[in-house]
Amino acid sequence: MTLISLQFVLFFAAVYAAYYVAGRAFPAHQWWVLLAANLVFYLLAGRWQALGFILLVAGVTWKAAQVMARIDQEAKAARKATRDRKERKAIKAASVKRKRVLLIASLVITLGLLGYLKYWNVLLYDVGLAPSTHSLGILLPLGISFYTFQSIMYLVDIYNEKYAPQPSFVRYLTFVSYFPQMVQGPINRYNELAPQLFEPRRASLHQTRRGLLLLWYGVFKKLAIANVLAGTVSAIFGHVDTAIPGSAVVLGIVTYSIQMYADFSGGIDVMRGASEMLGIEMSLNFRQPYLSQSLSEFWQRWHMSLGVLMKDYVFYPLALLKPMQNLGRWGQKKLGRHVGRTLPACVANIVVFAIVGLWHGAEWHYLIWGALNGLIIAASDLLQPVFKRIKELLHVREESLPHRLFGMVRTFVVVCFVRYFDVLDDPAKSLICLRNTFFNFTPVPYREGLRRLGVESFEVFGLSRMALLACLLVLAVSLYEERGKDAREWLMGLRGAGAILRWGIIATMAGFVVLSLHFGLGASGEFAYANF
Repeated sequence: MTLISLQFVLFFAAVYAAYYVAGRAFPAHQWWVLLAANLVFYLLAGRWQALGFILLVAGVTWKAAQVMARIDQEAKAARKATRDRKERKAIKAASVKRKRVLLIASLVITLGLLGYLKYWNVLLYDVGLAPSTHSLGILLPLGISFYTFQSIMYLVDIYNEKYAPQPSFVRYLTFVSYFPQMVQGPINRYNELAPQLFEPRRASLHQTRRGLLLLWYGVFKKLAIANVLAGTVSAIFGHVDTAIPGSAVVLGIVTYSIQMYADFSGGIDVMRGASEMLGIEMSLNFRQPYLSQSLSEFWQRWHMSLGVLMKDYVFYPLALLKPMQNLGRWGQKKLGRHVGRTLPACVANIVVFAIVGLWHGAEWHYLIWGALNGLIIAASDLLQPVFKRIKELLHVREESLPHRLFGMVRTFVVVCFVRYFDVLDDPAKSLICLRNTFFNFTPVPYREGLRRLGVESFEVFGLSRMALLACLLVLAVSLYEERGKDAREWLMGLRGAGAILRWGIIATMAGFVVLSLHFGLGASGEFAYANF
């Protein structure tokens, strides 16, 4: 079952009706409908055998959290029973050690399972280190990265005593398996999402309309932009050789960058919209990333929930390690105060982005892509005093419109540059594309260039122009919301003559979607980040 399908529409309509009927009949137990919906969705969208993996991850992390809480309670009682400071300190140290062993064991099980399922074939079979008879024999379980990371965040928070653990395994399973987050995130924190899941709710027309608009906006981005542009990307990068003109490469990279945003953010919008219709707000995952002023800011706006996970649970713990702090002190003595203070964060950034690259897949091009992002951000941080001095000499005002436009264009160019190692699975081909971009640009007329690449139908039916118009609509929404405004509230608030504009916008979007479906370009409802 894909998110853009009649099957999903019927499934969600049934869930919506059952959820709010249950809210009236037995509000205290309304959340049981969510749990049932989660399990049914998982069975429809994946394989029933994979259900065991989500139960295993949930079971391990839930039980470990319960034991950690009990260790804390026992340690507090023991410390309260004695006034000896050394004994109290020893009790605390012993409890921390027991919790740490439990945390490490749980991480080994959950991350080990994720690594085995996600990377076994790539690391062993693809390099010939294991016979094919050892094949795992199942597809990657739906959403395994998302529910594994979400469970780990919960467990680390319990380890750090941020909140009390969930005493009910069934309620915890409802949080871990919440179906709108299952296909491609976002990765939600327990203390932000879980309380919403168990609150009694009544249907709200306003909330339903808001959620439906966001869902429809996601469908529009996926079908009218991502699927329409997919043909151009495939045609260009499916035939890479030493003769490929750099102009075609640039067209492909820019198109791919737009396609990935429309695909990924479109899928998130669909599921956030569905969740809003149930009265449940999930974490924001995108905030106008292509309006960023730097690559660092771009990653604070793109896949935000993964960024928060990496920042709080990998970056800070790594940057604050004693060896990293020693590196910083050495840097201050040898290389200056700014470099020394920045060095631990730079190293941590490179490691974090290498991990992000490997999360996308255990392939060299993903590792290079991730490491490149980390290196560019690290270099930018190290060179901040230089950039500041240049701006002072040129009398550049950072808040000025020309500077902001320059920053956005520069950031988009950098994002496109690193995507050379994302779009192609062979780094050698990525290097060919980079070389030809700079040394064999060979501009050709747009129509002629596309025809050579087998994308003639785009011009025949004008679908490339349709995708451009759809992009302009998304850009207008992004610029409006960048000012702190709510586009959905504005659209819903149009009355009288304004209602004509509202229905005109919705009808235009529907026309684009129908066109993409009519020509077979919007037929696939599968999202790029599904099954991550």
